[in-house]
Amino acid sequence: MSQPTQLPKTNQLSEFSTLELAQALMERLSISPNDWHRLKSNRNSRASEQAAAAVLYLLKDQPQEAIARLEQAVGWLDRSISAPPCPSHGSRGIEEMRE
Repeated sequence: MSQPTQLPKTNQLSEFSTLELAQALMERLSISPNDWHRLKSNRNSRASEQAAAAVLYLLKDQPQEAIARLEQAVGWLDRSISAPPCPSHGSRGIEEMRE
């Protein structure tokens, strides 16, 4: 059985702003380019990444962006969305898909 991760004491966390903590969480949960192929279809990883982004947008007073990220997170969790093909392997790039 694994032991829980030791969290910093509250007084250590108070050294950082809420925005800084959210940015750190976003950085921690973002899928790096090196892990992209391995995690691109991992629903929990993708939902976590999107939920962290939503918190960051909320803190930056951008509710519409937060809603979009939360909808993406829910989509990953309820299996209503899936990973698009890798831009370098698919027939279309990401920019073409957005148009």
